[in-house]
Amino acid sequence: MSGLELTLLLLAASVVGVVAFRLANLPPMLGYLTVGIVIGPHALGLVPATPQTRYLAEFGVVFLMFSIGLEFSLPRLRAMRRIVFGLGLAQVTLTVAIAMAAGYVLHTWLADRFDLSLAGTFALGAALAMSSTAIVLKLLVERLELDTEYGRRIVGVLLFQDLAVVPALVIVPALAADPEQLGPALGWAVVKAAALLTILLVGGQWPMRRWLRLVARRRSHELFVLNVLLLTLGLAWLTEIAGLSLALGAFVAGMLISETEYRHQIEEDIKPFRDVLLGLFFVTIGMLLNVRVVVEQFGWVLAALVLPVGFKFALIAGLARAFGASAGTAIRTALPLATAGEFGFVLLNQAGRLNLLPESVLQVVLAAMLLSMLATPFLLQYSERIVLRFVGAEWMQRALELHRIAARSMATERHVVICGYGRSGQHLARMLAQENINYVALDLDPDRVREAAAAGERVVYGDAARKETLVAAGIARAAALVVSYSNIASALKVIHFAHDLNPRLPIVVRAQDDAELDRLLAAGATEVVPEVLEGSLMLGSHALVLLGVPLARVVKRVREARDTRYRLLRGYYHGADDAGDFEDAAHERLHSVPLEDGSAAVGRALGELGLAELGATVTAVRRRGIRAADPGADLVMAAGDVVVLRGTPEALALAEQRLSSGGAAPGAPA
Repeated sequence: MSGLELTLLLLAASVVGVVAFRLANLPPMLGYLTVGIVIGPHALGLVPATPQTRYLAEFGVVFLMFSIGLEFSLPRLRAMRRIVFGLGLAQVTLTVAIAMAAGYVLHTWLADRFDLSLAGTFALGAALAMSSTAIVLKLLVERLELDTEYGRRIVGVLLFQDLAVVPALVIVPALAADPEQLGPALGWAVVKAAALLTILLVGGQWPMRRWLRLVARRRSHELFVLNVLLLTLGLAWLTEIAGLSLALGAFVAGMLISETEYRHQIEEDIKPFRDVLLGLFFVTIGMLLNVRVVVEQFGWVLAALVLPVGFKFALIAGLARAFGASAGTAIRTALPLATAGEFGFVLLNQAGRLNLLPESVLQVVLAAMLLSMLATPFLLQYSERIVLRFVGAEWMQRALELHRIAARSMATERHVVICGYGRSGQHLARMLAQENINYVALDLDPDRVREAAAAGERVVYGDAARKETLVAAGIARAAALVVSYSNIASALKVIHFAHDLNPRLPIVVRAQDDAELDRLLAAGATEVVPEVLEGSLMLGSHALVLLGVPLARVVKRVREARDTRYRLLRGYYHGADDAGDFEDAAHERLHSVPLEDGSAAVGRALGELGLAELGATVTAVRRRGIRAADPGADLVMAAGDVVVLRGTPEALALAEQRLSSGGAAPGAPA
């Protein structure tokens, strides 16, 4: 199989797998792993295990480690040092130590089945210590739990795990040396790593900043991206020829760039390379799994799944308790961290290449890790039920929270319930206070709630997306409810529960843009405030006033835009710098379609074309230099007209096809 055929097969299989897992609302990473299992040499055999595929996988690890280095921040580490270097360090160290001890016992008692070396047990322990940063952080963000007490503990532990990968990638190859040379080999590897890191990190900051500035002044995006790739792969190559791993050099490159002003731009530029290559890396990891061996050894796979996950859960929950967490917080912290992570596969892949683990052990561990990662979303999803089931004090804590909310709202009526006390919520609260209007604010950030409540603000800790929380906030007596954060899924829950409890309650919802405006209005929101469109209104109104347009006319324009639900502002013409917007097909855009001689729409009235049935709206028609907005259905099209359409990309494509060729769109009436 040629390199091109191999790449095409991997890409095609990855697309199918990721689409299937996204439809099931599961992380794409699991789709890549499943694809690798299916097309690998141990299943369908479509892709053989060749050096080409393994080297392709290395690039995925390189860009992943570059991203970790790019996010490395000394101020962030200092702010979270107690969690990172307390809870995180204890978790990784104890996991590795206990795993190595267990490996020694298994090797002693079951030497015929578990022929484990010191290097092999260390690699297994390091792999077991890792959790999935990609899956867990994504789920925490979606569930609005990143700023909760357990969310911060989870992030701190994940941060230390990511950092711990760097020395692990240095130690594992050193441990693969001859046992008699183990001490010198390990010492030499540590010396080389320390020397290289010192030279690059101490002496590399100034030339890196100067070089990036020189390249950026050329004002060429292509040159800038090429330069980032050169720096990443160049430093990876430098560490490889020094006898260390490619990933270590990429991590150093990321750390050097993280201290420059170009960090955020580089992070966006490198993201497509990282995601694609990392996906292919997980495909190659899935290819390592021999399903036949797993079926034959299913009892061992089950044991390797249940025992490590149970052990990590107990260890992390116990450590969290030792570091001052309540029982409920400790369980919520431990559940998503108990399963395996992507860096575990990186370490196992390295151990497999160095022949540090027997094939039978490697297959069992790989299968168990894959299954545990599949369980991660479900453990986090049902964490609340698990906590309430096993921690009796949690019911008391929940009741206490609801009591505090109820106590705050009990003496008030005709008040405003503010969901979210971030910047927008706080500005709203100040405006209400100036008008002597009572409010009760709900927020999930304990630090913010503590500081604001100490300052006399009427804010309490509580999840607005829970029905009982809204009841305690006095939603039945409230005059209005405002969702001040822009999370659509949570806002829809709030709207649903609020309507159940108080059907006539006015609800104002904040949104990022107009993509979900109609959906929120259909769900029952009284008003939706899209930040982007409101910003455009303010920008336009200030410009008109400065240009001498009477203030009354400007106010009228703004009022008309709001009264028509921003109809005239929705959608915009996309250009090259809007390339990233293709990810969201719900965004409406504007598109101009010129009608040439022979176009099927020429000579037909707009109403006959049925464009609205396709989801497209005609906002204007330009004829002989004159633009007519909101044309009537009886307007007859002529050659040379330019029809301005608004709709989603799919609707615009169908509408343009009907205007130009006259063919009925698929699934639509002619």
